[in-house]
Amino acid sequence: MKIVEFLRPDAVIANLSGQTGQATLAELCRPLAAAYKVDGQRLLETLLEREKLGSTGIGEGVAIPHGKVPGLPGLIAAFGRSTAGIDFRAIDGRPTHLFFTLFAPENSAGAHLKALARISRIFKNATFREALLRAGSADEIFRLIEAEDAKY
Repeated sequence: MKIVEFLRPDAVIANLSGQTGQATLAELCRPLAAAYKVDGQRLLETLLEREKLGSTGIGEGVAIPHGKVPGLPGLIAAFGRSTAGIDFRAIDGRPTHLFFTLFAPENSAGAHLKALARISRIFKNATFREALLRAGSADEIFRLIEAEDAKY
């Protein structure tokens, strides 16, 4: 499973404008709602419910908000970068800059877990994270993710 199988270039946001966790999550849901004709509010509520269980801010400036939504055609994802950083209650207490949002159909535990593991794996690479922070455009960010994903 490759990340580019469920992350579309038009779901990459180079400059998130949200100042709070909720605003950032809402912004990440918008391109997915438009592309897949799903209810953006439903996507947001799914993420907010998951965050109540504990922050998906995994540290090192990365968060992987995720959840399951009935009726999805398959895995869908969005990526966003906040150059300013957001207080996302990350486990290391530092601001979060890189957000990879993943949604899975309700009955896809295996695919959902494999995708989360793959995303976590590529974001462990500090050089890759730094390259994402320096990237000049959403297209460049997508190409960086595609290239890093191809290594595994």
